[in-house]
Amino acid sequence: MRKIRLVEVRSELAAGTRGASLGIDAMKVASLGKRSDFFLRFQPIKVKNENELLFQEPKFKNAKYGEGVYTVLKRVCDAVSDLRSEGLFPIVLAGDHSTAAGTIAGIKKADPDKRLGAIWIDAHADFHSPYTTPSGNMHGMPLAMATAIDNVECEQNDVEEETEALWERIKSIGMRGPKMRPEDVVFIGVRDTESPEDYLMEKYGIKNFTTAEVTEKGIQQVSKEALEILKDCDQIYISFDVDSLDTSVSVGTGTPVPEGLSKEQALELNIELIKDKRVCCWEIVEVNPTLDTENRMANNAFEILEATTESLIQNF
Repeated sequence: MRKIRLVEVRSELAAGTRGASLGIDAMKVASLGKRSDFFLRFQPIKVKNENELLFQEPKFKNAKYGEGVYTVLKRVCDAVSDLRSEGLFPIVLAGDHSTAAGTIAGIKKADPDKRLGAIWIDAHADFHSPYTTPSGNMHGMPLAMATAIDNVECEQNDVEEETEALWERIKSIGMRGPKMRPEDVVFIGVRDTESPEDYLMEKYGIKNFTTAEVTEKGIQQVSKEALEILKDCDQIYISFDVDSLDTSVSVGTGTPVPEGLSKEQALELNIELIKDKRVCCWEIVEVNPTLDTENRMANNAFEILEATTESLIQNF
């Protein structure tokens, strides 16, 4: 059995809607309702956040609260890198999705010579940069951070020098240059993108398994095909954003999008994918109980978290 460590990241600086920092504790409440001992079994590491910046106006229009995002990403990188260097398996519980870039940087920092791939289960592509973002919210940028892609071909914003300098620092967390190739990203459930992201998906041939494709082919086949795309990768990181779920399941996330995965599909998908022995880290993000009733999303998210962890344990 792999030695598992929980990494708790209560940062919501990069989200457009407040409340994602409460997601971890909402899942803990859900575990109590299910009489689960999950949070007793695994030792947590708590990464300090910078959420107090939210009481101020953001300094950077196209990279809102970017100075705090940089600090948190660096802390996440160091925490994940230390765990990986000790041969431990991080299960990251995070608020907004920007911190995934810190997770990826940490994996790469610990094993710089290993080729890293990502399976991104999400309603969104998260491939914006300050040059293309329509909102300035950095939870839409983690894959651009990790692959060090500016996408100036699709530039839509006049980015100030201070923002450019900050963006360069963020892309260099853990090590300079890209942590992974865009061709080594596989999307599942992505259905809400902007034209700059569509451009990158087409340019690099990034596969997106739509909800319809998941339903048609089934979980086993989609998992097999996703892992086959990453056959040349030495390590695989799985990022599960709960907004990949359909809005009929719950609205307890900052950017819900219709026509998503059912809870059963998401549960079975994560259970299956994590069986691959190259998977080195799993992350769940964007649970926001302030947007929900009766803690529904957190209950669903915890069920997926617990089942995925059990699958990891049983298969190693």
